[in-house]
Amino acid sequence: MSQTVVLGNEAIARGLIESGVNVMTSYPGTPSSEILPAVIAWKKKLGLNTYVEWSVNEKVAFEVALAASWAGKRAAVAMKQVGLNVASDPLLSAAYTGVVGGFVVISCDDPGPYSSQTEQDTRLFAIFAKVPVLDPATPREAQAMVRAAFALSEKYRVPVILRPAMRVAHARQNIPLDEIDATPRPAQFNQDPTRWAATPRYRLLLHKELNEKLGKIEAEFERSPFNSKLEVGSWKLEIGNSNATNVHPPTFNFKYPIGIIASGVPSTTARELLEEFAVDVPVLKIGAVYPLPRKLVSDFVARCEKVLVLEEPDAAIELQMPDRRNVMGRLDGTVPNAGELSPDVLYPLLAHILSEAKLINAMPPPRDPGLGDALKSIPLPMRAPRLCPGCGHRSAFYSIRRVFPSAFFASDIGCYTLGTNLRAVDTCLDMGAAITVATGLYHAYRLDGKNQSLVATIGDSTFIHSGITGLANAVHTGARFVLVILDNNTTAMTGFQPTANQARLADGAAGARVAISELVRACGVTFLREADPYDQADFQNVLKQAEAFTQAEEGGIAVVIAKRPCVLYDRTPIVAQPVPVRVTDECDGCKYCLVAFECPALVMNAATNQVEIDRRICVDCGQCVEACYKGFIVEAK
Repeated sequence: MSQTVVLGNEAIARGLIESGVNVMTSYPGTPSSEILPAVIAWKKKLGLNTYVEWSVNEKVAFEVALAASWAGKRAAVAMKQVGLNVASDPLLSAAYTGVVGGFVVISCDDPGPYSSQTEQDTRLFAIFAKVPVLDPATPREAQAMVRAAFALSEKYRVPVILRPAMRVAHARQNIPLDEIDATPRPAQFNQDPTRWAATPRYRLLLHKELNEKLGKIEAEFERSPFNSKLEVGSWKLEIGNSNATNVHPPTFNFKYPIGIIASGVPSTTARELLEEFAVDVPVLKIGAVYPLPRKLVSDFVARCEKVLVLEEPDAAIELQMPDRRNVMGRLDGTVPNAGELSPDVLYPLLAHILSEAKLINAMPPPRDPGLGDALKSIPLPMRAPRLCPGCGHRSAFYSIRRVFPSAFFASDIGCYTLGTNLRAVDTCLDMGAAITVATGLYHAYRLDGKNQSLVATIGDSTFIHSGITGLANAVHTGARFVLVILDNNTTAMTGFQPTANQARLADGAAGARVAISELVRACGVTFLREADPYDQADFQNVLKQAEAFTQAEEGGIAVVIAKRPCVLYDRTPIVAQPVPVRVTDECDGCKYCLVAFECPALVMNAATNQVEIDRRICVDCGQCVEACYKGFIVEAK
């Protein structure tokens, strides 16, 4: 058996390939974005007949894969945790209707959160949806859980969720390269309207059937190899072998002072810290989180004076525990009720609990006491997140601020959310909300007879994802505002995945282009202009025309497509027409360009009190010439 070192998401992809996945769909979103490209890489390397697609949103991705499962194919869909919100409608129905071919839903959580608008817990969503969920602690376990998820899905004909957290998705580990399941699964959709098109009467029966399935799955999880005791030190605790016939725990003469129940990444962190403390504490690792194996958990709790539950980002295990009287965790405040349970968080928490239980003599010194001082001594500049040098979004936002100094700015999810740095983003709620929030603000001010200037900004991928319906609604209800669609010709923030606005599919094959301009016109928009934000004078003139149209008697929504390819994705336009610049000696250090334009290549020299060009990162876009109203940034002749 050969092995290879891979990213956690690549381990999941390998698990999908080894399981014989026939259809794989996804919408990109950190920390899940690398799964589908890895499936494509294995597909090409092994010459497999596997269908893959970047779908326009998570709901579409879910339903495409689900339909393939109904036809008997093994199918999977991947997304980040907030993407599951978009796919929630079909998820809840799919739990009732069930599946035929194995169907695995991969939802990558972001405890922290590091790149998300929430740190919601997919495991709690699984409880709400009544869908079994597996919670891997390592990339290798995630690979193994994929196979188990397909087997479980086909055995009970239910969707199964795999919930890798960010530290699993982006960790690296060596994994085995097992055999590929080559079982033929010919497409065969069996028509059954009482299931696939069930009316409420049949849905009630399907709900009862689902509850019965979950009971059987819980019994199976009692014996799952993913729910096991971690060997810590020399102390052994045998669990799961009592004569208990229900969730009421038996009585034992000896109880260990502290036991730990943990899942996912915190289980690995807890094991490493306990080894560091050199104490013998029993740890029950729960990998099959829902339905919770309550007998197993109750048996463990009964053998301990107190139990500490470590899970992130919320309390999915703790909420399912039958008896929480001696349980410490997120619900009673022992464990922080938000944020990632990193080693720096768990070290003092475990030290305090172990000290109180007299398992260690006294509170140990802080972990790595000199680390903080060492980090402070490193002369690294503090930098907030910024748009890249040469980014067309910066030029667009700069022009928007110039033309609309008193507007309200509704924006959206994407790298362009960093328009907040240029004071051109006031709201950012969820995918597509730029348009609907602008609509709501318009109608709110209209009720008071006020004419408030409004500008909404949304990316090309986000517009196709969930902006189209909002735009149709805005046109239909008579809203009036300027919508700027920031088209950089790719899904830039998550790794340059193609959009439907491009004639390229996930695996590089040619696809039919769905033009954003045609979608906009189909929504009923009559004012539509396309402009390059690099041509700032022309772009600002187009914005003024758009504003005038929103104020005209026969006006309405005005849409401007700011078209300029992402400078990291396609540098061709800049290479073809570079505009190197220099700062003249007259620069008086007023910092206007640093604040108003905020390009990382513009830096202040504290010694001279003048702005300089950082040639290491400057891309010669020439856009900062317009950012100095005093004329001290000029083209270098």
